[in-house]
Amino acid sequence: MTDHAIEITGLTKSYGRTRALDGVDLRLSPGRIVGLLGENGCGKTTLLKILAGVMQDYTGDVRIAGHRPGPRSKATVSFLPDVSFLPERARIEECLRLYRDFFADFDEAKARRLVDSFGLETSLRLKEASRGMREKVQIALAMSREASVFLLDEPISGVDPLARDTLLSTIVGDLPEHSLVLISTHLVHDLEPVLDSVVMMRHGRVLVAGDVDDLRSEHGTSLDSLFKETYR
Repeated sequence: MTDHAIEITGLTKSYGRTRALDGVDLRLSPGRIVGLLGENGCGKTTLLKILAGVMQDYTGDVRIAGHRPGPRSKATVSFLPDVSFLPERARIEECLRLYRDFFADFDEAKARRLVDSFGLETSLRLKEASRGMREKVQIALAMSREASVFLLDEPISGVDPLARDTLLSTIVGDLPEHSLVLISTHLVHDLEPVLDSVVMMRHGRVLVAGDVDDLRSEHGTSLDSLFKETYR
């Protein structure tokens, strides 16, 4: 057993001559909502894919609840990638059945409540839905698992500002006890009120990591202002 939901030591991943992750060390505790922040190309998506077990060929040590990425870790991780992963021709109803059949920890009743709260009909085909609608469906599915770790890659980037509060409430509300939520985003201002801690990355390395309250106190400014200053 371990006190950390995620433990990473010396994680390095390259694409040819480009080093996407450069010796990342990170420890994240359960029961936290953590913002993974940084510019495009800083390594956020690569890190999430490795944690989700969908990307290999890296060096270093990665553990999720004590397990290396693989079947045992995947059973406890709910991954929301930054691109649509559902069949375009499928109806929402079919997506619900797909998750029910594939994930033993899927709470179908919760997913249906969320879909309904978003004002979506389960008969809607994804190809007929807007990007924002598709993101709502994916969030409803991903957040309806009883997972230990939720990995969300830019979950609210495709929706209008008015809908972001609703989606954030869905993401942080009614979470399984002691779950870790790791959210990759550049919309720091929108997420700041719900974050417990942050990890800021640049060029595949961790620049800043810590509790939001501690960082605000140390720097005497908001997290959003600190983010802009860090990447200026």
